[in-house]
Amino acid sequence: MEAKVILIGIIMAVYAYFVTKIVKAKSYGDRKNCALWHGIFWGAAAGIIFLMISVNFDNGQQEGLWYLVGKYKLIVWPAIILLAAVTGFFMLQNKDEKVVEQKIKSDLDWADTIWPVMIFGGIFMYFVLQGFRIPSGSMKDTLLIGDHLFVNKFVYGTRTPFTSKKIIPLRPVRRGDIIVFKFPSSSPEESFCGGPQYGRDFIKRVIGLPGETVEVKNGKVFINGAELKENYTVYADSERLPAPYNAPKGSSYQQVWESRQLGNIYGEAIRDNFSPIVVPEGQYFAMGDNRDRSCDSRFWGPVPENNVKGMAWQIFWPVTRAGKLSGKTDYNK
Repeated sequence: MEAKVILIGIIMAVYAYFVTKIVKAKSYGDRKNCALWHGIFWGAAAGIIFLMISVNFDNGQQEGLWYLVGKYKLIVWPAIILLAAVTGFFMLQNKDEKVVEQKIKSDLDWADTIWPVMIFGGIFMYFVLQGFRIPSGSMKDTLLIGDHLFVNKFVYGTRTPFTSKKIIPLRPVRRGDIIVFKFPSSSPEESFCGGPQYGRDFIKRVIGLPGETVEVKNGKVFINGAELKENYTVYADSERLPAPYNAPKGSSYQQVWESRQLGNIYGEAIRDNFSPIVVPEGQYFAMGDNRDRSCDSRFWGPVPENNVKGMAWQIFWPVTRAGKLSGKTDYNK
């Protein structure tokens, strides 16, 4: 998201540079050239608007109009930009020179306003804070569908551009942290929890740290053999599911889990009784607070450190739920 914002900001800056030359030269009599630049502005503006509302499907919404738009966004986005550009071009064809001047100057004013906001806003989103919308009920009641929150992107270290390396971390990831991360899928063809999750942002709570043994017995989590005391969990079902009778044991179970195929093979049967696994180094075991309605590390494996984007910090919308995520982390250290 932030990279797209910066890119559009750069495009608008280039646009402003060339259109400034037209304004200085007062070459408004060249209708086709002015119409072309007007069309480019309209196309860029449509791209910006589409990008701003794309949070509705980039965060993984699974149904409704935004899901369909998101599914075909590589077709929809260019089509909208092209349609807007063509519309903008023909709007200025055969217009009076004064009208052309007025439109071009207005476009330039907007471009000069937009490009620094987009570039510096994108940089701020990349390094500091980013907005995130809760797309599902997997974190209920801590976070509800439709909650908008800020994600602290520097607490675990600032990601250097074009790499997965992080520098100057304020502190490491801790148990109980609610993290936003890129889903650990390497291909759009892979299917997890009912469909492809490639490229989506997920939000879950960190339960297991690197090197720890995690096990689930009748819905209760055990870390290194000791039950994890949690006051934030919700169980939607009154009954617990038995463990699958044909599940592998020991190292074989660990291997299938690390290959991210455990959920695809055994489905919900591993929800409440999950055999002991060791969290690999540099990775985390994450779960949703709504334990019976969460697609999490039980089903698709660990979260790599490099995939972690930041920590959920504060709800800002709706106003009635605004505030820091506090009082939700009664857990064993």
